[in-house]
Formats: sequence, structure tokens, C-alpha cells
Amino acid sequence: MNKRRVEIVFDVACVLSYLVFTRYSRAAQRYRESGGEVETVFLPFQHRPDADPAGEPLFETHKRDRGEAAAREVQTMTTFGAEDGLKVDFGRVVSTNTFDAHRLIAQAAAQGRGERMAERLFRAYFTDALNVADHDILVMLAEETGVRMSDGGATELRAELDRVRGLGFTADSVPAFRFDTGLTLSGEQPEEAFFAAFEA
Repeated sequence: MNKRRVEIVFDVACVLSYLVFTRYSRAAQRYRESGGEVETVFLPFQHRPDADPAGEPLFETHKRDRGEAAAREVQTMTTFGAEDGLKVDFGRVVSTNTFDAHRLIAQAAAQGRGERMAERLFRAYFTDALNVADHDILVMLAEETGVRMSDGGATELRAELDRVRGLGFTADSVPAFRFDTGLTLSGEQPEEAFFAAFEA
């Protein structure tokens, strides 16, 4: 089996990123169990880089950005991701700035815990209704996942966010998974598509 290197362009506050990352992770685990190796590289993207770290109910963010009718429609979605084992509670989500969450993932990745940290942050945001911009929350999540958290990395993250946008990624093209074979899978994809990409 071969080693695969996959670059993931995502945002912690993107529910489609959460869903598809879950499927990717399961496919990666299957590939590893069959003898393959996977290196996951996280490329940060922020849908709302100017979001207030203090946070607000997701309904208020959607109401301002999309209108009240669209905001209420999202609130009624109670089964999103259920078939994949996810519990997404749009009514409790704290919409916030994801800069420091991305910074923590970068630190975790450098310690070999990037995938674990990303999953925990997605779950914190969409299931646990935690403000993932809050320093104390991030410290708690880092401790849960065995990640040594530091105050550094902000300058590097800003440069990386600019670089990723410079690659041409937009809100409409995230999430995206770039395999070292040259294949890119974007948007909603099934687990089997990822497994096939690993085996290609």
C-alpha cells in the first residue's frame, strides 16, 4: 500500500466541512487498517474572518447575512449529519471567529494530533455549543486531546490564510480535499469516494 498525502481546505464553522471530514476520516482509517499510510495537511479557510470572537447565536448571524426566512429554515434542520453519526444542533451553535481554532489545529498537527483536534473542534462548535474563540475553551479542548497549546503561530496563520485564498479557494469551493495523486474532491462527497481516492 502507498502513503497518501491529502491537503484539506476547511473551516471549523462550516457544517459541510464537518460532515465531509467525518467521511474522509473513516475512509482514512480503513485505508490505514489495510496497510496504507495517510498524512493529513490542514489548510485553513475562514468564511467569516471578521466575525466577533465574543460569539452570538448562529440564528443572528444567518439572519443578518441571509435574511430571517433563511435563518429560520436552518434552525429547523434537526437531522443534518445524523446518518453519519453526527449530532448537529443549529439552535445552540455559537457563531464566532475561528482564527484561534485554526491556530490550535496547526499546533496540534505539528504534534501529530491534527485530525483528533479538528474533530474535537468541529464537535465543540456544532454539538456542544461552545465558543471556539474563547481561550479557556481552547485550553480545555487542547488538554482533552493531549495537545500542548501555545500563544504563538498567529503571524504564520495569517500568512497561510492569505496563501490559501490566493490558491483560488472561495466559500463556494470549501471544503476541498487535494490528494497527492492530483485528484481534488470538493463539496459533499461519500466515504467511498475518499476510499477510492486513497487506493488510486
